[in-house]
Amino acid sequence: MNATPRAVQRSLPVLLAGLSMIGPFSIDAVFPAFPLIGAQFGVDNAQLQQLISVYLLTYAAMSLFHGALSDAVGRKPVLVAGIAVYALASAGAALATSFPMLLACRGLQGMCAGAGLVVGRAIVRDCYEGAAAQQLMSRVMMIFSIAPVVAPMVGAQILYFGSWHGIFWVLMGFTAVLAAALVLLLRESHPPQARTRFAPRELLAGYAGFGRDRPFRPLLVSCSVNFAGLFLYIASAPRIVRDLLHLSAQGFPWLFLPVVAGLMTGAWLSGRLAVRRSQVYTVNLGYLSMLAACALHLLLALVSPEPVLPWSMLPLILHGIGVQLAFPTLTLLLLDRFPHHRGGASSVQAFASLLLCSVVAGVLSPLLAGHMLYLALGASGLTVLGWLSWRWYRRAVETREAVGETA
Repeated sequence: MNATPRAVQRSLPVLLAGLSMIGPFSIDAVFPAFPLIGAQFGVDNAQLQQLISVYLLTYAAMSLFHGALSDAVGRKPVLVAGIAVYALASAGAALATSFPMLLACRGLQGMCAGAGLVVGRAIVRDCYEGAAAQQLMSRVMMIFSIAPVVAPMVGAQILYFGSWHGIFWVLMGFTAVLAAALVLLLRESHPPQARTRFAPRELLAGYAGFGRDRPFRPLLVSCSVNFAGLFLYIASAPRIVRDLLHLSAQGFPWLFLPVVAGLMTGAWLSGRLAVRRSQVYTVNLGYLSMLAACALHLLLALVSPEPVLPWSMLPLILHGIGVQLAFPTLTLLLLDRFPHHRGGASSVQAFASLLLCSVVAGVLSPLLAGHMLYLALGASGLTVLGWLSWRWYRRAVETREAVGETA
């Protein structure tokens, strides 16, 4: 079923990169526009946070169905339809005349945006195996991880030249072009003979089957929590930049450039290690880097209660490297637990990750963003949870292998 890398179209990595960035880019591009949106519609900070919460909740809910739908009807139809409707929702947000209308359009954006990430991951595993799959997944995950970092900087520059409506017009234009590119360039990677019937009862039964797989549960937790520690800083960016660093909207690069540098370095290392080291080594190295970053964050916060540039932001480089080293491999391991239902497995992973990110953005960030020490403690707790889950997964796999050898 899996083609060799040579047989795969050259445009695939570019298309997958574009698809992976839509979801996270849509979350953070509006951060710099919060004051303007609040002023126009007369809403406070708590109501503005709904622009993120509503998007994440609809994103997470629909992520449970995108993969299963692509298992049933093919990858391409789900992607094209999802991205096309997203473009329409973006135009609706740009034309919104009230805050409820803007929230409704954000919800529709969230319902469609997940198709790119969920189905894109399944396509990677349809087409590639082994080190080639890890290398491509590393590049795709790098774009996915960098998108929420670059988005506020792009949003701030759009505001510099115009109003907040321009952010949604840019999203509409980008996704309209991407939808056309998918129609013209994307080849179907999931042939009819490999498809499964879409039925709610079978879908729930399949998800229940995932839960009965003992190694799947801790691997899902580790894969979902992996990015959450870094996302806590990203979701808290408006308060860190404005309240703690006392900078304007043009000061977002102080926080985001270190994250970009770390994620890009981690992606490069992950690709290099794919053909040289085992998957276990790569994930262990990733968690070592993330835990070291958390330790530095805690130390700096204790030494200097007020953040000091650039030192307080530099540990984000190390955190980004660790996230990018571990995440692609964890995702591939998760998809390989159920090779005939990769779309469904990808949906479950996306749902769990997004649900956690919505909690981070809607609950943890408002509680912890007032002090760098609180943020460091929160990120450390999430990272330790991910590492413990990874160790739990390894023990489960080793136990199963030992039982198999004994039998």
